[in-house]
Amino acid sequence: MNTVEQVKQTIKETKNLVFFGGAGVSTESGIPDFRSVDGLYHQQYDYPPETILSHSFYTRKTEEFYRFYKDKMIYLRAKPNAAHEKLALWEKEGKCKAVITQNIDGLHQMAGSKNVLELHGSVLRNYCEDCGKFYSVEYILEAEGIPRCSCGGRVKPDVVLYEEGLNQQILQKSIEAISNAEVLIVGGTSLAVYPAAGLLDYYSGNKLILINKTPTPKDNIANLVISGSIGEIFSEL
Repeated sequence: MNTVEQVKQTIKETKNLVFFGGAGVSTESGIPDFRSVDGLYHQQYDYPPETILSHSFYTRKTEEFYRFYKDKMIYLRAKPNAAHEKLALWEKEGKCKAVITQNIDGLHQMAGSKNVLELHGSVLRNYCEDCGKFYSVEYILEAEGIPRCSCGGRVKPDVVLYEEGLNQQILQKSIEAISNAEVLIVGGTSLAVYPAAGLLDYYSGNKLILINKTPTPKDNIANLVISGSIGEIFSEL
């Protein structure tokens, strides 16, 4: 039995699966990965993306932040791929209990997943820093310069910037889901970003499956490691 067949068998037998995914799940929908060789980190701007996407830069140079953010962080034409769709199907079948994602594109929900825990927020939600009123992503894209609320306040994307902490409620729910999972599938992440990568430490089962194009620091503790494109692998499951 090859590894894909082993994964299929494991999924067939479980009613408690949790998926934890990173940028690799979105790149196959045409959204660039920050850390890949041709990703955003290797393109030229006045400031490196990590600086622009920091809380202090957002506060200090908001207009410059928004110019980059609207140009490089929002991909409304992106569509769910085989991985998103299969996870939504497993949820419908009662197998997948939670999708924990580091992505901010909303593609899991677009595919039909309901229990999605977004560690880093979503570009689809935006709120006024003064009155809390919510705004759509289209509002952000259409705004000239800095998006403003009807009350005059600055509108901020509901995404976790560098220097900002993760939402503690989402983090707690993610820890609970992983702690209770029988099968944990980790896909499309190099497991290099903390605290997100540390979530694997809460898994105590013996069915940890890692799917990624490149090796990760956690390969040695996985029960199954599959190297390759997550979309292609999920389309076989």
